[in-house]
Amino acid sequence: MDGLRVLQGDAIRVFNEGIGLVLSRWSALQTAVENEWGGRDSKLKAHQLADDVLSWFTISKEPRYIDDLEAILDEGMLSLNVEVEDGSVEEVAENLMVMHEECLEGNFRSIEILKEANLKQAAHPRVAQIVNDDEDEDEDDDNDENIIGASNSSNMDVDIPKSESDMNSVNRPVNGTLPKVAAEADDEWTVVSNRRNKGRKN
Repeated sequence: MDGLRVLQGDAIRVFNEGIGLVLSRWSALQTAVENEWGGRDSKLKAHQLADDVLSWFTISKEPRYIDDLEAILDEGMLSLNVEVEDGSVEEVAENLMVMHEECLEGNFRSIEILKEANLKQAAHPRVAQIVNDDEDEDEDDDNDENIIGASNSSNMDVDIPKSESDMNSVNRPVNGTLPKVAAEADDEWTVVSNRRNKGRKN
């Protein structure tokens, strides 16, 4: 057991930060926390998982096997009511084991890379969201034009409540006489009120 290497001094602090970075990128964990699948204290449970991982690496005097780390990660996810079957537990465990080995050698490069990636991600999510929203709107506009073009027909039927029509039929052509609840717009479109609005005063 004398051959078991342990982290010393600042390496523990940096490794702890690395654990947080790896766990913050684990989508299964983050989704569980954001949606509070583990209850109102889901965030605390995620922090506890990070603490348990750090303790396993730094306090345990037993040899470290990846299966044991996977069990800790599984237990942490189960505390959040999540059973992970996508292979991400194994991937996270492997990343943590490699990071630990690097930290033992004084190599903190992988943690620095994660920090840089998080900074870039934090600096650009809003811009990316706006760009995505604009693209979605453009696509929606194109789809709306296609739908409008396909449905712009004088044979379109409109439901008219029986009490507002002298006709016995429920359907009638749009280009016919419109009931009082409808208003004609400048572009020759007709706005018809919803049945749910009938009887309500605006």
